[in-house]
Amino acid sequence: MLNLILISVAVILLTVGIVWLIDKFVPSKIKPILMIALWALIIFLGYITFMSVYGEIQFNKIKEKRYAKVINNLVDIRDSQLAYRERNGKFTNNYNELINFIENGKFIITQRRDSTVIDEERTKAYGGVEMTKEITIIDTLDQVSIKDSLFKTSTRYKTMMNVPFAPEGTKFKLKAGVIGEENEQDAVFEASVLKSLVLHDQDQDLIYKENEVVSVEEIDGKTIRVGSMEEVKVIGNWPKLYDVPTKQ
Repeated sequence: MLNLILISVAVILLTVGIVWLIDKFVPSKIKPILMIALWALIIFLGYITFMSVYGEIQFNKIKEKRYAKVINNLVDIRDSQLAYRERNGKFTNNYNELINFIENGKFIITQRRDSTVIDEERTKAYGGVEMTKEITIIDTLDQVSIKDSLFKTSTRYKTMMNVPFAPEGTKFKLKAGVIGEENEQDAVFEASVLKSLVLHDQDQDLIYKENEVVSVEEIDGKTIRVGSMEEVKVIGNWPKLYDVPTKQ
């Protein structure tokens, strides 16, 4: 894009120089025709240069709007996965299973309290002298619906797997598993989509450029994702620009 703009500007300046030379040295009879042709070329090149810059500006506006909606869905998937792990000790790679959990699962609200009780084994060992020990008691106070906690009255969890603006039927790729040594394994998950699918109807040159971006203010690489299958993390790869509250 930058090369095209520089070339266009150079050609415009060259054309202006040619116009000046024609005005200075070309015979009057053919001068009007050449002048009209060259000014038409200048206007055409100026238009191309303007549209190149304007097109990229519009692309960035479209990109940011689409990415924001994609990220909203990824955040919903992430929150649902965290709730699923809290109850099941692992993540899932099945959207139907995740939706069913949201609709039917419950958070258990508990309270921990310390208490002192008689240690029967030590009491017996000390010949009947009463011995005590400290224990922690966990009381179940209530159960709260997963759906009400995460989504309130919204039903957007039913479509959170669908990628906004992508070709119809495109879903976020969802993976789940464990990493680490056998005795120290951690549950992990990843939900992702290619940028090229979100921007499929835009200029292919600009999509290629977007895939190559590396910046703290942009989403690096070819995918938008949350979580990771290689390390224990549940954050997304987007900058803080996109960290906005999700509507309930």
